[in-house]
Amino acid sequence: MTQTHADSHIVARNLSKTYQVPERDPGLAAALRSLIRPITREVEAVRDITFTIKRGETVGLIGPNGAGKTTTLKLLSGLLHPTSGEARVLGFTPWQRRPAYLRRISMVLGNKSQMIWDIPPLDTFRVLGEIYHVPPAEFDRTVDELVDLLAMEDLLTKPVRNLSLGERMKCELVAGLLHQPDVLFLDEPTLGLDVSMQGRLRRFLATYNRRRGVTMILTSHYMADVVALCPRVILIHHGQLLYDGALDGLAAQLAPFKLIRVSLTRGQDGTYAGAEFPVAFAEELQSGVELIEQDNGHLTFRVARVEAPSLTARLLNTLPVADLSVEDPPIEAVIDQIYQEGTV
Repeated sequence: MTQTHADSHIVARNLSKTYQVPERDPGLAAALRSLIRPITREVEAVRDITFTIKRGETVGLIGPNGAGKTTTLKLLSGLLHPTSGEARVLGFTPWQRRPAYLRRISMVLGNKSQMIWDIPPLDTFRVLGEIYHVPPAEFDRTVDELVDLLAMEDLLTKPVRNLSLGERMKCELVAGLLHQPDVLFLDEPTLGLDVSMQGRLRRFLATYNRRRGVTMILTSHYMADVVALCPRVILIHHGQLLYDGALDGLAAQLAPFKLIRVSLTRGQDGTYAGAEFPVAFAEELQSGVELIEQDNGHLTFRVARVEAPSLTARLLNTLPVADLSVEDPPIEAVIDQIYQEGTV
């Protein structure tokens, strides 16, 4: 397999994975028949996916439930064999699971734990340090750095069973990074965490990526994770790749409009500096502009991107504007549109 970039850490070519899924009707008779003559159907979890990820990139792998995100991560980490296609990660074929490869990657799963429940996290870290043959001095330096970044000094000696979900997730990240991997696979790392803890973990991952240059693939149903960490996204739906590119480019492609929000100045007479949000103004709106919300002096317009500058100037020159903002549509709305339509 020839890599297209010398600095590529991950290269996937026509990667596919098909499962044989058993099926049977309900009832005892159907259960007995399935023992003698089982019926299965093929489910394509991943179909003909091709992409390349460069050294140090942080890429969001997004899609609805069942899209094939976790299957893709398991293929790249070597936990699954593909039905067809090929991949190279750090120059290795992942599913060969060579020790030299496993020492250079890590996978953190938001719904699975590698921490030992009844002992303090520091003991689990020491066990993992031995497994990965981390020299003692390097182990101490790495633990100190990660503990400092995550502000978790007081967690190291408490039994894992006594930690909150967010505290355990911090420990999972330390456990996954102890051997300083070059590639990090993150599957729903903020699953079930409160908003504050999600923000802390995002900041940690962004800082760690800047410091270490680790290549990261992140799956998450929280678009805030993707927006905060991933300039680039790979979007898959029904196992197929629909989009690979800049996150803001996805919004521009699917929602070619801006939202302009305006707050008007209220005068002493209770009107907006003599301007009744003017019916005349609304009637004169140019093509490509729509007033979608009007409430107590707050107006929201949907406007074609090319018309946004001229409408902004007209609003400022015509109305008693106290505040004005020009926004892209929420990325969640854009992504939901893709999930509903199944196309980009």
